[in-house]
Amino acid sequence: MIFAISPKPLLRKYSLMDRNAKIYIAGHRGLVGSAIMRRLQAGGYSNLITRGHTELDLTDQQAVQQFYAAEKPGYVFIAAAKVGGIHANNTYPADFIYQNLMIECNLIHGAYQHGVKKLLFLGSTCIYPKLAPQPMKEEHLLTGPLEPTNEPYPVAKIAGIKMCSAYNRQYGTNFMSVMPTNLYGPNDNYHPQDSHVLPALIRRMHEAKERGDKQATVWGTGNARREFMASDDMADACLFLMERFDAKDLGEFINIGVGCDMTIREVVEVVARVVGFEGELVFDTSKPDGAPRKFIDSARLTALGWQPKTGFEEGLRAAYQDFLRQLEAGTVRL
Repeated sequence: MIFAISPKPLLRKYSLMDRNAKIYIAGHRGLVGSAIMRRLQAGGYSNLITRGHTELDLTDQQAVQQFYAAEKPGYVFIAAAKVGGIHANNTYPADFIYQNLMIECNLIHGAYQHGVKKLLFLGSTCIYPKLAPQPMKEEHLLTGPLEPTNEPYPVAKIAGIKMCSAYNRQYGTNFMSVMPTNLYGPNDNYHPQDSHVLPALIRRMHEAKERGDKQATVWGTGNARREFMASDDMADACLFLMERFDAKDLGEFINIGVGCDMTIREVVEVVARVVGFEGELVFDTSKPDGAPRKFIDSARLTALGWQPKTGFEEGLRAAYQDFLRQLEAGTVRL
């Protein structure tokens, strides 16, 4: 693993968000939104507003406007998005760009119109060019072509970043954007085709163990490197930023990462150990590795005084327990 060197924290006076104000978490049932909910509740924030999709369609501008007018939230976290792995992005590109653009436009513009004090928009590190230098720094945005297999999704996320920046510049709003690295944790999506790599591996190893397989096959050489963060650490970083800083302090956006990465082979070995799969791990080198490395530079966040708390294996054990809970409840998509 490669670990970041911690710069000296930037000292600054700060005050907490108004604990009595209404806080709206868009996407509260997902991996990201549920983690933010848990962190807010642990921090003593109790006036939390949520709406499921059947209650509020975030792609419906009129419905979002009516929601803002009725609830008048003081703070907003935009964790709602249509997300998925390479297969899902390749299969539903129109859905990914349309739904994500509509969600962002309706929530950000509505927040401006209804006087939201502060907003946090969550993006994704897929916004960076396919061949961006490693580690990827904030200034690498829009310096090269995107990964073509999922281009509609990062295009929408880049639009969200630029929208927050434009509203701050034109209207004096306080809308910040953060780019977390690859996340995992409770309430993840474990669908075998539409999920991201880590939940897909958890499911694959679990099913191989349950079948009594002697081997489990993984695509690629195992040499590609990736960075993973527990969703609860991501939520802690988001609240850290919302409580202590304004959008103008962070620039256009700021990376949220753990400061180290690991090979896919190392990741698979940890997943197998946590799940209890004792068979042979076979790497199918005829299959693609994807990008050789995807690692973000989180030095700016570290310099502000924040550090992750969750070790990879510790976080993975919590994620596996969540998978078993979903499996028992019958909520894991087949």
